[in-house]
Amino acid sequence: MESWPYPFWFAHRGAGREAPENTLAAFRLGMAAGFRAFECDVQLSRDGQPFLLHDDDLARTSNGRGLACAQDWALLSQLDAGAWHSSGHAGEPLASLAALEHLAQAQGLWLNLELKPAPGQARRVGAGVVQWLQRHWRAAPPLLSSFQSEALRAAQGPYPLALLLTRWRADAPTLAQQLGCRALVCQHASLDGEGIAALHAAGLRALAYTVNDAAEARRLCAAGVDGLITDRLDLPAALPAALPHP
Repeated sequence: MESWPYPFWFAHRGAGREAPENTLAAFRLGMAAGFRAFECDVQLSRDGQPFLLHDDDLARTSNGRGLACAQDWALLSQLDAGAWHSSGHAGEPLASLAALEHLAQAQGLWLNLELKPAPGQARRVGAGVVQWLQRHWRAAPPLLSSFQSEALRAAQGPYPLALLLTRWRADAPTLAQQLGCRALVCQHASLDGEGIAALHAAGLRALAYTVNDAAEARRLCAAGVDGLITDRLDLPAALPAALPHP
């Protein structure tokens, strides 16, 4: 297999549930806990600016309403993306990919950017994010992942790709190879040693999400997994010293 520069542990959406997801506050909290690699969700505003948001709609994690992709960044950048989580984070803005790049470059962070297009936006998001990265990204090369094959096809270029799956399937290595991926990221419960071995035999890395249980982390480590995404900032410290740590 090709060399793999990414750390073993990825903090989910910045800091799991400890801070408002996909905000710079979450990344700073994750860094304070020792993480140097992070998973987050990226989409495009109506005027083509990449920013971090998991849902298609703004309502759950901001004081905005409606489809995020239908609004310009000038409006999105004024929203409160922290008060929904806790009063201490009130006023925290949505994070632009530009702001995250600045933090990643300054702090030496590694990113797994999940392409998160709204319906009908897969090609636009895949191509648009890569074009933006090629113009602006100076930090360590991000891993681009997606559940949507169309987004991955549109994201072909200089950055490594990973196929996301909600559960393991026997043709997963073939699907990932056909999309030009270097890795597959699978929901943890359905991934086992046999699946990991099949991915390795195909020259692919095997990662799992979202692992919040120490016993499950130990199982996957013993099976040879290459990386884990977690909500629990304390989980690596709960594992034996012989297992990977941030």
